[in-house]
Amino acid sequence: MSKRDYYEILGASRDADAAALKSAYRKLAMQYHPDRNPGDAEAEAKFKEINEAYEVLKDADKRAAYDRFGHDAFTQGGGGGGFGGGQGFGGFTDIFEEMFGDFMGGGRAGHQQSRGADLRYNLEISLEDAYHGRSAEIKVPTSVSCDSCDGSGAEDGSRPVTCSTCNGHGKVRVQQGFFTLERTCPNCQGQGTMIDNPCKTCQGSGRKHEEKNLAVNIPQGVEEGTRIRLSGEGEAGLRGAPSGDLYIFLSIAPHRLFQREGANIFCQVPISMADAALGATIEVPTIDGGRAKVKIPEGTQSGQQFRLSGKGMTVLRSQARGDMYIEARVETPVNLSKRQRELLKEFNEAAGKKSQNNPETEGFFTKVKEFWEDLTE
Repeated sequence: MSKRDYYEILGASRDADAAALKSAYRKLAMQYHPDRNPGDAEAEAKFKEINEAYEVLKDADKRAAYDRFGHDAFTQGGGGGGFGGGQGFGGFTDIFEEMFGDFMGGGRAGHQQSRGADLRYNLEISLEDAYHGRSAEIKVPTSVSCDSCDGSGAEDGSRPVTCSTCNGHGKVRVQQGFFTLERTCPNCQGQGTMIDNPCKTCQGSGRKHEEKNLAVNIPQGVEEGTRIRLSGEGEAGLRGAPSGDLYIFLSIAPHRLFQREGANIFCQVPISMADAALGATIEVPTIDGGRAKVKIPEGTQSGQQFRLSGKGMTVLRSQARGDMYIEARVETPVNLSKRQRELLKEFNEAAGKKSQNNPETEGFFTKVKEFWEDLTE
């Protein structure tokens, strides 16, 4: 019976970062933990499956191997031999054979092609782009396969020849005391072949430097630090070897109106002193480009928040939306005219020391008075 995909087990995408994987693991581990499901054999099996998946994906090296080779990265090809099937030692025996070759009997024949390097590209997007999603065109300086020689490194009409030093194995044996070790051939750098007539365009490397134009699909709801992987769009390998991958790391530019916390949007809105005291209805912008009306009740204080359900950010790979929070910032009037000053004075005199008009002020100074009295006792 074939094993399930580790990402599928955790319910995570292949480009999920370490924090997302950890969050997915914790949620499932709590759900299927044996202490919460006593006597449930199915829950216990799922709990073991979840732990196995997370043990691999939380380790950067194991995850890289799994992404390339799947479950075969940790088991021996035909099963049964070596250190025992199903125990996760297959990867160790593979590495051991690569180091010592046929010295230990039956090592792998031929040479290993050098995969191209992975590349990183930093892309800044707007908060609106993160909300709506978009297709972005990027230019990436990289190495691509040479079209003059089709990546072989040899001039047109000629072919690479077998390396005379290693006889095409890409490795040579070195005697060190009682041990015989295999090392990368210094003559062909592990390629197993030499080029007598190198391509004039790429000088025999099989690749050339070029700026590559790529289209990137940015999904709705991406967050700061989201990683997008473009398989095979990294640096080309030497002489026809596989290309690496391109990893695009997203950052979100600060917005002039909104602040984001997860799926929620926050917006500070200035309210006049009169509107805060008497109450009013105001209109505010939303991240989707629309408008929303907010009722400000009388007596609103600075810092008070009002929630607009479903007016926040889109959630990645979901139809859900977060909420929007309006924070009132009561503004003290400035540049008063003579008449405005007179009216405020009249209001102040009319209010007098009535606690019902300024309860917070009255309460604060009552505490101050009690504090001073305690000091004089």
